[in-house]
Amino acid sequence: MIKWVQGVLCLSVLVAFAACNAPPVPLDDILIEKTFEPEQCVRAVKVGDFVRYHYIGMFPDGKKFDSSYDRGSTYNVFVGKKQLIEGMDKALVGMCINERRLVKIPPQLAYGKQGYGDIIPPDSILHFDVLLLDVWNPEDGVQINTYHTPSVCSRKVEVSDYVRYHYNGTLLDGTLFDSSHTRMRTYDTYVGIGWLIAGMDQGLLGMCVGERRIVTMPPSLGYGENGDGSDIPGQASLVFDVILLDLHNPRDGITVTNQVVPEPCTRKTVAGDFVRYHYNGSLLDGTFFDSSYSRNRTYDTYVGRGYVIAGMDEGLIGVCVGERRTITIPPHLGYGEEGTGSKIPGSAVLVFDVHIIDFHNPSDSTAVVVTFKPEECEKQTKKGDFVKYHYNASLMDGSSIDSTYNYGKTYNIVLGANQVVPGMEDGLMDMCVGEKRHLVIPPHLGYGERGVTDEVPGSAVLVFDVELVELEEGLPEGYMFIWNDEVSPDLFAEMDKDQNKQVEASEFTDYIIQQVNDGKGRLAPGFDPYRIIDNMFSNQDRDGDGKITEAEFKLKADEAAAHDEL
Repeated sequence: MIKWVQGVLCLSVLVAFAACNAPPVPLDDILIEKTFEPEQCVRAVKVGDFVRYHYIGMFPDGKKFDSSYDRGSTYNVFVGKKQLIEGMDKALVGMCINERRLVKIPPQLAYGKQGYGDIIPPDSILHFDVLLLDVWNPEDGVQINTYHTPSVCSRKVEVSDYVRYHYNGTLLDGTLFDSSHTRMRTYDTYVGIGWLIAGMDQGLLGMCVGERRIVTMPPSLGYGENGDGSDIPGQASLVFDVILLDLHNPRDGITVTNQVVPEPCTRKTVAGDFVRYHYNGSLLDGTFFDSSYSRNRTYDTYVGRGYVIAGMDEGLIGVCVGERRTITIPPHLGYGEEGTGSKIPGSAVLVFDVHIIDFHNPSDSTAVVVTFKPEECEKQTKKGDFVKYHYNASLMDGSSIDSTYNYGKTYNIVLGANQVVPGMEDGLMDMCVGEKRHLVIPPHLGYGERGVTDEVPGSAVLVFDVELVELEEGLPEGYMFIWNDEVSPDLFAEMDKDQNKQVEASEFTDYIIQQVNDGKGRLAPGFDPYRIIDNMFSNQDRDGDGKITEAEFKLKADEAAAHDEL
């Protein structure tokens, strides 16, 4: 232990032995022993400062005569303004927060010859064990120490902004009095309009999202003379370690940035369109809360009709297929003060990175663009024709679905027979052999809301590049067989080979096949000929007994209503 005797510092028993063991003599001035020094001293007490400290008052024999600890309250006073005994006024100067000193004060700098009532006798040397907890000056303002600044800061806090931030609040000696982290919830408030203590109102101005700073304020800008009644003493300096997570203003609208617009962009979304898009959703500080990619499925919705939050409704207007954009949405256009519970806090600004996959309008028809047309075009496709064509099929984002070229054969259908989606039916009409077309088919004319499992997403717009390879003219609507020549007046008799006045199924089939082979008649192309003939026979066999009598037998022209028969 270092000892002071009459101003002589005793470092060991071998040095100044006589002085160290000499009987006590009166002190000429205060003696100070620093029993604890903090590693850092950002501020030392000066004359005129206000301090809060704890102390134990003792006589040289160790007898205690007073203690702030016993009263459960620090001693709070201005230094150097004769509010203390002269020795203590001198002893406090130069002290740092959390520094501890043993101060020895001679009577002439303490209570002198008069003493202090029954507590301190006349001519008493006083010892004080002092721990400094707080220091400030009436001229102090808010002190800001920014220790982390984000690389990008597009906006800073201004008066009337609404902010969300985390903080740890401590006294100047490091005593924690509050923390938003322990509540696992940000502190959310307006800045600069009196919703906060004055020091915090000032300390948050100019902050960027993601910035970290230490805000130190005197009690005049904190909780003043009375403190907060529980954790913050009166006249206490406050230190807040703050990280800003979110920032917006009630006047804000959505902000669109980072736009990547493909070329060409022949159409942009309008209210009422149905849009399929991918997104990543995060808070303003980068905290992720949702993604369509993680579900491996686009988000599909109408825009401009209130099916999504107002900010997204607005942010999806005027976009092109393939466009990418970042949409920043203030809470009053997002999920408001309540948020969504666990994922999106109340009053949170939302950031969506959006990629538009496709869109359409329920009123859309198939869009047809002729990319090549031969000079000679004698016949054009119509309903009932049997067509053979090649195609490449994809989604609007270019994702391949299928291609006939992969199989080395054409796709063959009868137009108007519901063998393909309605949009393809429309796109193949009035087409010449050798013609090429680019078709864009909205989902209500394609595979609808359900799509095709593992091939076509629900509500997907389809893109087909088609080439008509072959065309076989179909029959008039309602006919499955027609005559190329005049119909024989003895048609029934010609069918009735055994002349038993009734035509059996085999006779009927053989006859029709013979007429087709001889070029006298024609079956509807693209269908199984035997199924057509079976259907024709059934239509003639009116009583369903498996035979056609002459009374049952009628030509198409003789029918009152249309049937797929002779």
